[in-house]
Order: sequence, then structure tokens, then C-alpha cells
Amino acid sequence: MPIYTKTGDKGSTSLFGGKRILKSDWQIEAYGSIDELSSFTGLVAVKITNKIDRGFLINLQKDFYQIMASLSGAKIDLGFLEKRILDFEKRINSIDKKIPRLKRFILPGGTESASWFHILRVICRRAERKVIKFSQKELQIIKYLNRLSDLFFTMARKYGQKNEVVL
Repeated sequence: MPIYTKTGDKGSTSLFGGKRILKSDWQIEAYGSIDELSSFTGLVAVKITNKIDRGFLINLQKDFYQIMASLSGAKIDLGFLEKRILDFEKRINSIDKKIPRLKRFILPGGTESASWFHILRVICRRAERKVIKFSQKELQIIKYLNRLSDLFFTMARKYGQKNEVVL
């Protein structure tokens, strides 16, 4: 069976369950932005050498697929997101203890790895905004993305701390 179906050639796509909507619909924008985040997360996972952080990023991609399924209309239990949010906070706190206290704005960059985490941070923030535009009722997802973007910022600082450029 070929990858192409031709069913989207007129600008519509199917949701979970078969309902068709325009590809420009906010629902598609919401889960499409999570798909973009997942793809960039995979890129960063192959760029970094830290095996623990790489495994963490791959696990995030698995979370993203559950989130995308939920946003596309599948009945997915996202209760696990609350535990993941707590894990993000623990990671942030652990990294914060090992890096200099932030006193000024920093420019994204410093090292290639830090730059990749800054890119993840802004893609994650965009995904958060698109989920909010689709539905402000997706509180677990919104909170997850909000905290994850904080973690990506903290990881950027971890990977670029010796080369940070401050304003």
C-alpha cells in the first residue's frame, strides 16, 4: 500500500474516528505542532552524547504521540502527564543546583547543544499556544508543555553554561 492516499488533496484530513476537517483547523494546528516538536526532539536526541538525556528525549517523543492521539480525538488517558510534570520540576531543580544563578537575560546559543535546546524551547512554547487556541480545556497538556519549555530552557543553560552570552 503506498504512503499517499490522495484523500487530503483538497485540503482536508481525517481525525481519529474518520471525521474530516480542514488542514488549517486549530485542532490540526494543535497536534501538528506537537508532531513538529517531536521531530525536533528526535533531532536533538541524536545530536547529544549524554545517554540519560537522550533517553529522556526519546521518552518525551512517546508522550507526544499520546498527546497527539488525544488532540486528534482518541480517548487517551493522559493522567500520566501529572507525574511527568513533577519529573520535569525535579529535573529543573537538580540542574539549577549545578549551574550559576540566572541574574540577567541570556542570548540563545553558547554551544550547538544549548542552541538545539533553545530551539526545542521555542517550538514547545509555540505548540503550547496552538493547543490553547484549539482548546483551553486541555489543561493537562498546557501545563505539561509549559513546564517542559521551562525544562528545555534549563537544559539549554546546562549545555551552554560555560559559553552563555548575557545581556
